Amino acid sequence: MLRGYIKLMRPNHYIKNILILVPLFCSGRLFDTQKLLITTWGGVTFCLLSSSVYIINDIKDKSKDFFHPIKCHRPIASGAISTKKAFILASLLFVISISMNFAIFSFEPTLLLIIYFVLNVAYSYGLKDIPILDITILVSGFLIRVFYGGLIVNVRISNWLYLTVMAMSFYFALGKRRNELKHISEGDTRFVLKYYPASFLDKFMYVCLGLGNAFYSLWCVNSRYGRNYLIFTAPLVFLITMKYSLDIENNADGDPVEVILNDKILLALCILYFVTTLAVLYL
Repeated sequence: MLRGYIKLMRPNHYIKNILILVPLFCSGRLFDTQKLLITTWGGVTFCLLSSSVYIINDIKDKSKDFFHPIKCHRPIASGAISTKKAFILASLLFVISISMNFAIFSFEPTLLLIIYFVLNVAYSYGLKDIPILDITILVSGFLIRVFYGGLIVNVRISNWLYLTVMAMSFYFALGKRRNELKHISEGDTRFVLKYYPASFLDKFMYVCLGLGNAFYSLWCVNSRYGRNYLIFTAPLVFLITMKYSLDIENNADGDPVEVILNDKILLALCILYFVTTLAVLYL
């Protein structure tokens, strides 16, 4: 039973919350113990809140997921966990997350969490069926994480970094829709896919990728940290996005978390990028 509850919370998706660490990491103050502890606390509260959102989404899609060849194995759709128990868990996670956040931080970070929650609940209850808006809400989740991370440690986010995250998030979201459309099957529950031509998703996915790589390079050139050596990390970003694109052009399902965790070469490239950037910024 405990395993079912853990699966329901989708801890493998917590990797997305690494974005909360980005402002502190890029500011050159990662080893400031106080700020690192604050960011860690913020990351925990965001993980609990995101789990609450995932559970609400599964409750809403229970009847649809039952007929899906893969999603039917989710705890609620399969009947392993009742809707009532799932709702109680989601409510508890929400209350704990907001309470933990408000106990340490000011009103603004808590407001960001509430905005994230409201947007994603609205997404689950209908906005995900509206083309373009569905992708925009997915992207907003990534951006809110970065804004939240900068706000709780009082770090100003570079405009180029903001644009990089935005462009790359659109790339990931469009790629996810592209592969959902590519692998659409009987019983699929993604209603919005009928509005997306494959050519549209292909075209704008790679437009956003090109912009993301360009914005990242401009951030490297204009960063106050790294003594201009950050530009040497740009080829690694190009390789990572190239390998990611190769995966989703083949048989990957397009979910960024699943793609990265299931490709050892891609994961190794991401670790190499992290180590290289860490060395440039801090050594």
